[in-house]
Amino acid sequence: METAACGEEDEWLIQSLRLYQDLHTFELQAPTRLIEWARGNRVCVAGYGQSGGNEILQLLPPPTLQVKETQGLCPERDFKVECGGFSDRPVYSLKHVPDTSLLVTSGPPDSSLQVWQVSAEDSDVIQAISAIAAEKATGQPWAKIATISARAPWVLHGSRLNSVQITEVESRKNVYRAASENSEELSGLAFLDCNTLLLCCVPGQLCLADLRQPPSPLGAASIPSAPRAGRWCMGAPGSASSCQPVALLSNEGHLVLTDLRKTSEALALAKCRVPSPGSHAEFLCVSWAPALESTLAVSGFDGTVRVYEAQSWDSSGREAEPIFVHRGHTLGGSGDPPLVTAHTWHLQKPRTLLSAASDGSLHVWDWVQPCG
Repeated sequence: METAACGEEDEWLIQSLRLYQDLHTFELQAPTRLIEWARGNRVCVAGYGQSGGNEILQLLPPPTLQVKETQGLCPERDFKVECGGFSDRPVYSLKHVPDTSLLVTSGPPDSSLQVWQVSAEDSDVIQAISAIAAEKATGQPWAKIATISARAPWVLHGSRLNSVQITEVESRKNVYRAASENSEELSGLAFLDCNTLLLCCVPGQLCLADLRQPPSPLGAASIPSAPRAGRWCMGAPGSASSCQPVALLSNEGHLVLTDLRKTSEALALAKCRVPSPGSHAEFLCVSWAPALESTLAVSGFDGTVRVYEAQSWDSSGREAEPIFVHRGHTLGGSGDPPLVTAHTWHLQKPRTLLSAASDGSLHVWDWVQPCG
């Protein structure tokens, strides 16, 4: 079995020389379910173990990830730990607060938040400085979070549609609280700009809220033309004015694209080929490429990250063929194959992604654009 595994890995490494423009593989001390870009192109990861002592790390990427153009061979090809801290609870989500040195985290056993200070250059400590309590936090699912600094450092957070609120990070002052009787669990939320919020419920409902309007009960619209079963997550567009649609993904592999201006109608439907439909939902993730048109990545079904070009999708809902599949996390281990827990796109390099898996592997990869 070991010989077969080694042969498969060697074959993949040989193939990678022509499939990848760049490929780095790293091993973290503990697996992470988040990869967050922080100030100065740093990368944050964090442990999600239930036993406590979960490490939060800010990593300095290798030089090849810090420049826009290829610089040839670089002697430094590894991440460096720049600073770190420890959380006594699992870290399921972490967001950097733009234009600050603050991080906000969330995770079980409730929906409260923790605020962290990334220390100055003469220190290597990430220190917990405060907590943000949520109404009826005890017994609630962990809170989904998003951050913005357009007016002040704000965090948007909530575990259910009727618990969504915006809190000023430094003063912990509440600046918005949603009015809703709908208690559906949230799978994601996002600031589209300083006035517009986008919320996605687990059963497949979208809600758009405008802070400039008088407070009114939030209404969630079901995802159009899609199966009602399963659990759903969203990939939000970059802004409220973006022509990019909302991408919605179910744990059964259904993909729906819908316009922000009319979420009751589907722009396009597609189906991912997934190994075990409905078997996973915890790490489900879909995201738009920030520097490539109509390109999105999907992960959380197995040990791969699939990249799709959605421009040709229509309303048929037929199976979509990925333009690239990263399989590196599935090789080189023993026992059950690892599951990809998170992925994110590089902010400037168009075809570069970072992905992490349940075995602690962290990969950085840039696939070769096929000729023609």
